[in-house]
This record gives sequence, structure tokens and C-alpha cells, in this order.
Amino acid sequence: MFRSFRSLAACLAVCLCFACVSAAAAAQSFRHSVRFSRSRPPQETGFLNRQILLHGVVYHFQVYLPEDWRRDDHRQWPVILFLHGRGERGADGMWQTQIGLPEAVRDHPERWPFVIVMPQCLLGSFWTDPDSLVMAMAELDQETHEFHGDPDRTYLTGLSMGGYGAWELARMRPHRWAAIAIAAGGVFWSYAPERWQKSATLPAEYARAIGRTPIWLFHGTEDPLVSSRQSEMMFEAFKAASGRIRLWFYKGLKHDCWTRAYNEPELPRWLLAHSLEAPPVMPAKGAKVPPEPSPFAERVLIPLHPPAVKLTPAQLDALAGEYVEPHGHSILTLFHQGDQLYERNQYGEIFELAAESSNTLFYPNGSSITRILVERDPQGRSAALILRDDRHEERWERRVSTASR
Repeated sequence: MFRSFRSLAACLAVCLCFACVSAAAAAQSFRHSVRFSRSRPPQETGFLNRQILLHGVVYHFQVYLPEDWRRDDHRQWPVILFLHGRGERGADGMWQTQIGLPEAVRDHPERWPFVIVMPQCLLGSFWTDPDSLVMAMAELDQETHEFHGDPDRTYLTGLSMGGYGAWELARMRPHRWAAIAIAAGGVFWSYAPERWQKSATLPAEYARAIGRTPIWLFHGTEDPLVSSRQSEMMFEAFKAASGRIRLWFYKGLKHDCWTRAYNEPELPRWLLAHSLEAPPVMPAKGAKVPPEPSPFAERVLIPLHPPAVKLTPAQLDALAGEYVEPHGHSILTLFHQGDQLYERNQYGEIFELAAESSNTLFYPNGSSITRILVERDPQGRSAALILRDDRHEERWERRVSTASR
């Protein structure tokens, strides 16, 4: 028995040695297959933790760098200063990246080729406090210098309380910004109700100070916290002063209009269409002096959903049926009761559907972005559905019953 034990131990030792040799060979093979570049040090992009020391206080904040930002290419980048709302205050330097512009950047980084500076207002403070504004501008200056920001393409945006702060920075530093976008903001601060006593003059004061810097305002018509009247008053003041202003009201939205606003594909394109391009101090004799920008005022009411069209009974019958994912699992069933179309999902939940056209469906009580597109067979019956929102799409084929084959 002892001899058998020694034989077993010897076999185990041989196996262990073989395993070690194999592991060493695999590790060596891996090292040869992976080439680590030593010519360029690793570089971080995306959302980065940052800090600044100001008057003996360390402030934590965030900066966003697009994926193709490079430290050594000397390319100048457009810069956005983003001011968050009241609920994101703190000292962690992180909460301000949860909503608004940072959320839109996470959803669609390809739309936002900007260096984005995201300061954080301290608890108990407001963006309209002088110290908060000094801190925000110091962080903007620091990041613009380090990350190759373009002084002629520096933009300002804010939401809710950050919209209050954006109006203040626009008034204080009107020549710093190539364009400004504000969501659910105003100049009558909720924590300073006495400012409404100057409602007849205050909007005009801002309009005179800011001049013709392009401004785009967004507001929900049903906002219970920052009245949409504030944006209406600012629009009228800038229009009267020959300013350059757009106002988009979102019908039916409450305070959170910023999710919809920052998701507008046109917004980053609109920002990039503006730059400061300072004219020469003394133009040469005969040289053309750049003309003053023309006044512009646009007021638009954006419906939450498109108007619904009524489908015929034959069209509703052509849509009805069970739809399956590529692997064959049922994803939803369309059915109608009278002239109303419904969807039952795989969990048994039922949602109302409406038709934007005979081939496009939407959710009248849900997302304003999501659409269901209909693919049809040669007989005009629904062959597949394509669910499409602003981030992705999925295709589901209509299950054909064996009885109909």
C-alpha cells in the first residue's frame, strides 16, 4: 500500500510539473501575441475626475473629453460649461453627471465633440452666489488651458437652478460665450421671490447686457417649479432689443424639459454653428468690416406627440398578430378593439398605440421618441415590426400560423 501511495504521489508531481510548464508556455505565447505600445503613454478620455484649489478650498468636479481627443495633436476643441440643477449639489464632484447634458453625452457621444466642464455647486449654495460663479469660471479656465479649448468656441448651458446661473454668467461675461442654451431657467430665482418686484425692468436689463449673443431657451408648458412665463418674458425682452433668441416650449412637459432638450440632435449642431471670431481692432483701408449679426426671434410650440391618424378596419386587421424575436420567442401581440390599436407585451402588459401614418406607430401615453415601423408583404399585410428610438432598433417578424400557410 505504501508503494502504491508513492506511485500516486509521483504521478501527481509529474502532472503538476506538466501543468506549470504548460502555463508558462501559454503565458509566454500571450506575451508574444499582445504588443504593448511604448511610444505613447496611455491617455484617458471620457468622464474624468478633476479638482481645483481656490482660496484654500478644494473643489471636485468633472470634465468630459471626446474619445478622439489627443494631448499632442494641438487641435483646438470647442468647450461647453454645464451648470447642473439644485438636486445635484454636493462636494463629491460626481452627482452633476447624472442628468441633463452628461446623460445626453452618454447616450450619444457621437453628437457631442466638445470638451465639457461640469462644476458642482456646494450644498447650501446656489449658482447665483458670487463664489459659485467664480468657482465655475476658474474650473472652465483651468480645463480650457489644459485640454486645448478654443476661446472662440466656448458655450454656456444650464438647467433649472443651473439655468439661473447661466443667465448670470451670460450677463456678467457676455463676450465669453459663442452661444448659450438654457433649459427650465429664468432670472426670477425661486429662493429670491423679491426679484419679481422688478419684473417690468429686469428682463430688459439682461437683454441689454447680453446683446446679440445667440440664445436658445427650452421650457415645459406645465412647469410647476420654474414658470414657463419666465422664458416667455426673456424671449420678449430680447426680441424687443433686437437680440438673437429661440424659445422652444414643450407642450405638456413639466419641470424636466432638459432630457428632451439635450436630446435634440440639432442642439449641438446649433452650438457649433456659432463662434466669436473677433474682428481686427483696426481694419485695413478698404477692408470690409464684418457686419453685425442680424436680429432673430423664433418661438415654437413642440407637441409631445404627433397628431394621430385614424386607421381603417382593414388596416388594423393587417397589423394584428403575434410578433417574435429572431430566436423565435414571442415579444408582443398587436390587437384592436373597434378602431383602437393595442399592444400586449410578453409580460401581459397592455399599452395603447396610435398611428402617425399607416406605416408608423407611436405610444400616445409613453415615450415621445419611440416609433414602431411596419414592414409589409406583397399582399399589404404586416410582415415585421421595427422598434426604433434614438439609441437603437429591433426587428420582430410576424408569426405566421400553420393554418394560414
